[in-house]
Amino acid sequence: MDNNKQTDQIVFTARTATDVEKGLDFAPKFDANGLIAAMAVDHVTREPLMLAYMNEESLKMTLAFGEAVYYSRSRQEIWHKGATSGHVQKIKQILVDCDQDALILLVDQVGAGACHTGHHSCFYRSVPFGSQVEPGKPVTLALAEEGLAFDAEAVYGKH
Repeated sequence: MDNNKQTDQIVFTARTATDVEKGLDFAPKFDANGLIAAMAVDHVTREPLMLAYMNEESLKMTLAFGEAVYYSRSRQEIWHKGATSGHVQKIKQILVDCDQDALILLVDQVGAGACHTGHHSCFYRSVPFGSQVEPGKPVTLALAEEGLAFDAEAVYGKH
């Protein structure tokens, strides 16, 4: 992909020159590290698939290519979702919250799953709360998704 050619033409409105809460100008608010949270959700089922981050470059690439492109905080690099696995996320709609500091990507998840662990969703465990939590004992997670959607080691190799 030629990142610069397509993304150089995408311009975000300066936050000081727009009404971010009510206006229609896109003025994303990146945090102190230059990132914005992006939640990928299945566009049909509304199932949460993963939470990742975008920097300005990866957000522009997402807009230009119509596929999710994130910024890997651990690797400190642009990450085109599915480039290695083939499990791309085709964008159907992008929603922005009221103060434009978080995104929801409604996607068509191509391939078996979104999670690098082999699960369909990164949200495959649930956290107990209320009366489910035993005082004085460590909180124990429960599986919310049974089984693996694909063999992560075969797709990604050993980590």
